[in-house]
Amino acid sequence: MRLVFMGPPGVGKGTYATAVSREFGIPHISTGDMIREEMKSGSELGVKLREYVEKGLLVPDELVTEMVRKRLSNADCSLGFILDGYPRTLKQVEDLDKITKIDLVINFTARDEVIIDRISGRRICRNCGTIYHIKYMPPKTPGVCDKCGGELYQREDDKPEVVKKRLEVYRQQFAAIIDHYRARGLLAEVDASEQAEVVIPRVFELLRSKGFTMK
Repeated sequence: MRLVFMGPPGVGKGTYATAVSREFGIPHISTGDMIREEMKSGSELGVKLREYVEKGLLVPDELVTEMVRKRLSNADCSLGFILDGYPRTLKQVEDLDKITKIDLVINFTARDEVIIDRISGRRICRNCGTIYHIKYMPPKTPGVCDKCGGELYQREDDKPEVVKKRLEVYRQQFAAIIDHYRARGLLAEVDASEQAEVVIPRVFELLRSKGFTMK
């Protein structure tokens, strides 16, 4: 089962991918995580990636595709995988088709107000990095980390006005990709407006309905 997970920031793709990875026995491949790991490795590819990341530039399609191709060649992908964060352009869609066949693309959707509520409520400890949510996972004392007593803060790109812009950029960037997979009959949509404990069984049911079996 070779899957691609798509959806706007804050929709919960990573959470759902982790659950599917565990239950179906296939690796969750996050390109963001891969970029960070490759840079840490000090490889030739990692050095190239760092040049772009440290300048705040988008990593070129060919470098991202090279990284994905390398990862998909690993033995743990023999039974399938979940791609999270790739493809992000039509060029990457074309490149991915040359590397492997995709069985299903799941597009997670949620109303803008739900996503804004999720992201803007996030707070992070300046000291230890623990993440809270003022509504869904609040600290015992407002503004104070339960673990180390550090100050909790809101990232600039988690503020509501910034999240709105991020959602606009996402829609502009991914509309053509979503339409492309829909036209090929590979797209399935999952409403992710509710909490993860509701959405995850919904994803499992979709995958079983497509003939995929749990490990």
